[in-house]
Amino acid sequence: MNWWENEFLQVKQNKLYLENFSAEQLARKYGTPLYVYSLKKVATNYRYLRQAFEPAPTGIEVKIAYALKANSHPGLLKMLIKEGAAIDAVSPAEVEKAIQAGFPEDRIMFTGTSISQEDFERVLAHPGVTINIDAYEQIELLQAARKRCQIKNPVRVSVRWNPGLGRGFSSKTVTAGERSSDGTPIKFGIEDSRVIETFEKLRSLKFLTVGLHQHLGSGWSEEDFPVAVKAVDRMIKKARQLKMAGFNLEFLDFGGGFGPRYSPDQRLFPLKEYAAYIVDRVENSRLGLNSIIVEPGKYLVAEAGVLLVKVEYLKRSYGNLFACVNAGTYNTVPRPAIYEEAYHEIVNASQVNGGKKHRITVAGHLCETGDVFGVERLLPCPERGQILAVLMAGAYCRSMASNFNLRDIPQEILLGSL
Repeated sequence: MNWWENEFLQVKQNKLYLENFSAEQLARKYGTPLYVYSLKKVATNYRYLRQAFEPAPTGIEVKIAYALKANSHPGLLKMLIKEGAAIDAVSPAEVEKAIQAGFPEDRIMFTGTSISQEDFERVLAHPGVTINIDAYEQIELLQAARKRCQIKNPVRVSVRWNPGLGRGFSSKTVTAGERSSDGTPIKFGIEDSRVIETFEKLRSLKFLTVGLHQHLGSGWSEEDFPVAVKAVDRMIKKARQLKMAGFNLEFLDFGGGFGPRYSPDQRLFPLKEYAAYIVDRVENSRLGLNSIIVEPGKYLVAEAGVLLVKVEYLKRSYGNLFACVNAGTYNTVPRPAIYEEAYHEIVNASQVNGGKKHRITVAGHLCETGDVFGVERLLPCPERGQILAVLMAGAYCRSMASNFNLRDIPQEILLGSL
C-alpha cells in the first residue's frame, strides 16, 4: 500500500481511483487540467479535529474556524456549514462569500492586515461579524468606518496579538515573532507591550471587546509542538492580565497552522495532544470563557483534492527526462513555485506501480524555469496521453491560481455531488 492511500485515494488494478471514480475516466469526461475534491475526506478531517477536543470544558463551545482562503468552493462551504464550522475570513469579499454560502454572521471572524477604511465599511455592513484588530493603528480607521456607516449598535471586536513566538513550514508562512527565519520582519499582530493599551483604546471608544487571538504560522509538524504549547501558555497568561484589567473575554482563538502530510517522511503535528493541552489549560484558567476557537486552515482540505494533468510528450535534454504536461504551476498548484520547501507527491494515475522507474521532472507549460511540479521524481515512465495526479491540491491551489501566460484556470469537480 502506498503511503498516501486513504478513503479518497485508492489504487485498483494499478490505476488511481478517486473514491470510486477512475482518475483517467474523470480526466476524459471533464478534460484536463482538472481539480477533483472529496467531500467525504473533508468531513473525515473535520470530525477528527472536532473529536480531538472532546470532552470540551463544561459550558465552553469549541469552534473550528475554517480559513476560507484555502479553498472557497461553494460545495465545500455548504458541507462545512452542516458540520457546524465557523469561518476565518481575511478580506471583505471572503466575509461576503461566507454569508452567501449560508454561514451565520455570528460564526464569522474577519482578520485583516493593511486594512483600509473602505474594507471595514464593507464588513460593518454585516453587524454580526466579529472584527479582529491586527494593529493598534487600525482602530482609527475602524472608528471612522463606524461613523461613516452610522453604526449605533455595539461592534464586536477581538485583538490579534503577536506572542513573540512563530512557527511555519517555510520562512514565508511564519506569522508571529519579531522576524521570520530569513530575517523578514513579521507584519502580523500587536506586540505584547501594547495589547492592554489596545483593549483600553477600544473600550474608550465603546467597542465591545470579546476575544484574544493569535496565529503562529502555517504547516506545523511534530517538531513544532513544544513551541505551540508554549504559545498556549502565553495566551492564557495574557488573558489573565486582561481579566485583571477589567476585560472579561468571551473567547480565546488559538489560531492554527496544522500541517497535513505532504511527504512520506513528514511527521504529523500531534493534534490530539495539542487539543488536550488547550482544554486542560482553559479548564484551569477560570477565565469564564464561552468558547475556544481553532483555525485548522489547510488541514481540512489539502489532502481532499488532486489536480489531474495530461502528459503531452516526453522530452530528453542533456541527460534530463521531462514529462511535459498541459498545466502550469502558477496557474494550478502555485505552492512549489512560491515556497522552496513545498512538496506535492505526483502519481502516474495510468500506471501507479510496477515497471522500471525513472527520474522524471514534471514540467509545466509556462514560460518560467521554476514552472515544474516536481524535480527528478521516481515514477513509472509515463506515455503520451497518460494522466498524472498532483496530490494535496485541495488547499491553496485553486484559490491561488492565475491566468498567467493567459492560460485558463482549470475547472473543479466535487465528488459526492456528481
